[in-house]
Order: sequence, then structure tokens, then C-alpha cells
Amino acid sequence: MLLDTREVCGFADYFLICSGETERQLQAICEAIEYVLKKAGVPPDYREGTPDSGWLLLDFGDVIIHIFAPFERKYYQLDELWSAATPVIRIQ
Repeated sequence: MLLDTREVCGFADYFLICSGETERQLQAICEAIEYVLKKAGVPPDYREGTPDSGWLLLDFGDVIIHIFAPFERKYYQLDELWSAATPVIRIQ
């Protein structure tokens, strides 16, 4: 899910919230995002979490990417927490 948070958030313009089913998938998603953006000259400002924690965060300044395992995504409910943000795209 990509959320436009410009109207409801002062520290980021967009949140990308996605999930992987396994630790290996979480790592692969994270590495693919970092690889593509690094190639485009956009390194992350900050990185937090590990696949075994169930939540990885990549902060690119205006865009913050959350990569969740299913349990953690349901637990933290960022989709609901930021429900006032405008959904740009939702893929399930």
C-alpha cells in the first residue's frame, strides 16, 4: 500500500507499507528496494530492523518504507493508524 501522507504527516510525504511471508522474503524485498534506489542514486537516510524482528524500515527522507511479516503488520496496523492519509495504490 502506498499512502500520500503530505496532508497528515510532517516528517514524510509517502509511506509504502508492504509484507512478506517469511524472513527470506522480507530480506529480499528490502534488498531489492535498496538496490534499485541505490542504482538511481538514492541511498536510505536510515535503516532499522531485521528480517527476524518481522519489521524492516527504510527511511528515504520523503518516503518511508515499512516491510512487515504478517503478524507484525496486523499488530501495528499502520494502515489503520494512517487511515487519514490518501491511498495512492493498494495491491493485495
